[in-house]
Amino acid sequence: MRALTMDVRESAGRILCCTIFKPTGRKLLAKGHVLSEEDIRLLQTEGMQQVWVTELEDGEVGEDDAVIAVAQAMCCGSVEIRLAAGGRANLIASENCCTLVDDELLKQINCTASLVIATLPNYRFAHAGERLATVKSAPFAVAKPQLEAILSILSERGEILQARPVRKADVAVLYTDPVDGERARTLFEGVVHTRLDRFGANLRFTLSAIEEEEQVTKKLTHLLRMKPASILVASTTAPAGPEDVIGRALTRLGAHLERFLAPVEPGNLMMLAYKDEVPIISAPCCFRSPKPNVLDVVLPPMLAQYRISGWEIACLGHGGLLN
Repeated sequence: MRALTMDVRESAGRILCCTIFKPTGRKLLAKGHVLSEEDIRLLQTEGMQQVWVTELEDGEVGEDDAVIAVAQAMCCGSVEIRLAAGGRANLIASENCCTLVDDELLKQINCTASLVIATLPNYRFAHAGERLATVKSAPFAVAKPQLEAILSILSERGEILQARPVRKADVAVLYTDPVDGERARTLFEGVVHTRLDRFGANLRFTLSAIEEEEQVTKKLTHLLRMKPASILVASTTAPAGPEDVIGRALTRLGAHLERFLAPVEPGNLMMLAYKDEVPIISAPCCFRSPKPNVLDVVLPPMLAQYRISGWEIACLGHGGLLN
């Protein structure tokens, strides 16, 4: 990129090196603005005869073209790209969705000197219209070989960010208590509604059960027939492990136990199982309060039909202390 001072009349198509202000302090044209014939007439009206501009040299790509190219290559799903001032492209959710982020690939791209990418955290629920990520270029231009290297990495490795839509997110809840399942419903139903409303999910099916292996298995079987996006087991007790009632019922049901214990606080005693493709989550003590807990981390990807693995749960420790 070459900077030079030139006659205003000859500056059409050049890029401003600095912001131009009126004598009153009001901004006239911003740094990085590409001058048009109309801008030239405006500057002449303000009495300006020269401007400080830049021009692209061979082997350079303008900042706007660079960030748009990277934004298009780094994402997929329910997202639209909007160019913003100052060599920036914003990625906006086109509908309610969950962000899935390849953190290692993001770090690799951000080690380059030519541009940087910021995203929402992994598994974050985003409403339609919310910004999911932004791509920011070095001022004015990017070296073409650097841009091509970034695009090559993305082509080989895939997208950094997936915006998986949250649609028809029907959730089933089984309330359990050692004495009376309806007691658990009374205690937790309000908080369950509050949390699901936060993610645009629908509480479509609810049952209650005494916390006994056969009855829990039977009620879970009924809920599975409804084909919900996920099933929550809201229990008044905290299990010591998969050998307790809920875990034994899941085994009897033929579910695959994916993970017991999460490096997330609150929510360490979470138990995650899958019956076919339906996740079943037991999260003791997480239904008492709407404050952030492990449910707020794992529910968005599940509502977006993403099968979160035990390994991914194990990786939640960095940032897992929620309050």
